Amino acid sequence: MPGYGPIFNAGVIHHDGRFHLFARGVRDGYRRNDGPGDTFLDYISDVLVFTSTDGRTYSFQQLLAAGSPDGVYAYEDPRVQRVRTGRDEQFVMSYTDLPPPESGLPWRVGLHKLAYEDDRFRLNHSSGCLTGPEGTQDKDAVIFNLRDGRVGLIHRIHPNIQLAIFDDLDQLWNPPAGYWDAHLADLAAHTIIAPAEGALGVGGGAPPLESEDGLLLFFHERESDGHYATKVALLDADTGRVRSLLPDPIMRPQLGWECFGDIDNIIFVQGAVAQPDGTIYLTYGAADYCVGGAVVAAREVIDALRAAA
Repeated sequence: MPGYGPIFNAGVIHHDGRFHLFARGVRDGYRRNDGPGDTFLDYISDVLVFTSTDGRTYSFQQLLAAGSPDGVYAYEDPRVQRVRTGRDEQFVMSYTDLPPPESGLPWRVGLHKLAYEDDRFRLNHSSGCLTGPEGTQDKDAVIFNLRDGRVGLIHRIHPNIQLAIFDDLDQLWNPPAGYWDAHLADLAAHTIIAPAEGALGVGGGAPPLESEDGLLLFFHERESDGHYATKVALLDADTGRVRSLLPDPIMRPQLGWECFGDIDNIIFVQGAVAQPDGTIYLTYGAADYCVGGAVVAAREVIDALRAAA
């Protein structure tokens, strides 16, 4: 892709007969840092959109959101999800908002509403906002509806996954005064998934998928050796809390392009689409360099989660 190096960590949505892949594209010119601090220098990423009819062969469509010194310095790890709000449905993009390195500010969760017109998604620029507690590193956000229509936000304050619940999207964008202070003060009560024994951390993956048994959440775990793997949990559709969790990953880095890249041995799931044939199509970043796709049988995953409950 001209102008870009790594393209990875992509969310996906199926709409209007096509798969729309929202990928993190790192601009050309970045370089590895041989000194202390960040792993790479001049590491600025934008959101690129690719489309496909079959989920295997994608074509570049557009630059959706570009990093800028005057706005979001770098967009990282976009997820796009449908969220019900009243009688309407809204497309929402969540991402990690990376500030300029010299600012000393933490990364935070960013949100944008999207519109779909003329066969493509467009950014509602005026809708952009930051959410989560100020001054705290927070990322890996996915958004979903509970059964009663309330809006859940899964996010990651290291090393655990937390859940915040809002009455609707308007309240997510404009929470009551003190909401995030109270959330942070009692973070343990809002934690829904912690790393397995010996693992280094977990983080949200793909927006949860509705099933007759609950909500399927595919997420990532950084294991004790630093490798990233994909795990899956079943969430209660009424509360968003975990009903069951598979102790073992369903995917670990195995293929060459999953094991070797800018950062080796990473599988970072971000997109999940339920398909008519009973399978689930997953998209994931591989080795912080490229995008992978995989298919899992929904029934097998749900049966395994039932057995683990």
